[in-house]
Formats: sequence, C-alpha cells, structure tokens
Amino acid sequence: MLAVMSREADVSAFPENAPASSPQDLLQRVASGDQDAFGELYDQLAPRVFGLVKRLLRDHSQSEEVTQEIFLEVWQTATRFDANKGAAVSWIFTMAHRRSVDRVRSSQSSRDRDVRIGIRDHNPEFDHVSETIEVRLEHERVEKAMSRLTELQRQAVSLAYYGGYSHSEVATMLNVPIGTVKTRLRDGMIRLRDEMGVAS
Repeated sequence: MLAVMSREADVSAFPENAPASSPQDLLQRVASGDQDAFGELYDQLAPRVFGLVKRLLRDHSQSEEVTQEIFLEVWQTATRFDANKGAAVSWIFTMAHRRSVDRVRSSQSSRDRDVRIGIRDHNPEFDHVSETIEVRLEHERVEKAMSRLTELQRQAVSLAYYGGYSHSEVATMLNVPIGTVKTRLRDGMIRLRDEMGVAS
C-alpha cells in the first residue's frame, strides 16, 4: 500500500492561507506521478469516499479496505482520467460505487456458496426457493433498467438512492447545479419506471 495513505499532513509545508487545489487539478498532477498531489487528493476525498462505501457495505472494516483499494486504483489509473468527460470527483465516486457493488456481489456469492453447502443434504422449502428466485429476478430487472439510463442519470440515481446523499451533496460531488441534479434524478426515475413497467 502506498505510504502516503497513512501519512500525517506536514502542516508546515503548507502556508496557512494557501488555497486548496481542486480535485481536478490534483488528479491531473497524480497522473504525472506527483505523490504530494495524491496525498492531498486523498486527504480531501477519502472521508467522502469512505462514507459512500460504508453506506453500501455497512461493514466498517470492509469499507476501510475497499476505500484503500479505490485510492490505489486512482493512483494506478489516473492517466485514464479525461477532464473533458467529467469531473474528477464524479470519476472517483463512480469508481467507488463500482468497487463497492463488486464487493457486495462477492460477499453475496460467498454467502450463497456457504448456504448451498450447509443445506445440500436437506430439501429446502419451496417457498424459500421461490422467494430467492423472485429477489434475484427483481435485482436483474433493476440492473438492466439502470443500464438503459444515460451515464449522467445513472451517476445521480446511484449517489442519491444507493449512496443516500442529498440533492445538494450530489450536486457538489458531480460539480453541477442542484437544478441539474433534480432534472437528472427526475428523468432517470421516469426512465427506470418505464423500463421496469411500473405503472405511474
């Protein structure tokens, strides 16, 4: 793990009134191998990334681990960031959401495997099997519907409804006006409703 992850900020290295660099600027400097910029980016965004991850995973230690993995990925893939395609914070939060969902799926697969081993000598009740199938089908429907949204709508919906963030927090994370967030959420939810065949 990068040593900078556990560093303590050297306050003497920063003038008291020096303005903080934006995540956008910092990420571009990280892409050129600037470890100081990475440390500053980590200090700025790690608490917010951890908050998003923990909302999805619930488990504190797993959330810490995934947050470290996310910032390691940021360090390793910063050169892929394209400022013309979106904000740095949005790029990192999309990465965080993807990794968190992957961890949830991995944990669920492990639990499912343990359950199968535990009950392989028993006949499960029909109702339990039916309920499990229904839940999985519903999950697949939601995933399919989410894939039909635009990237901007998907980001807003993921942060607001899966991440639990307020409209103003989502606006800050995506670096867009709050009115734009509300429009994306409204259009995204209408699209989801239509894709899933839910009556209005």
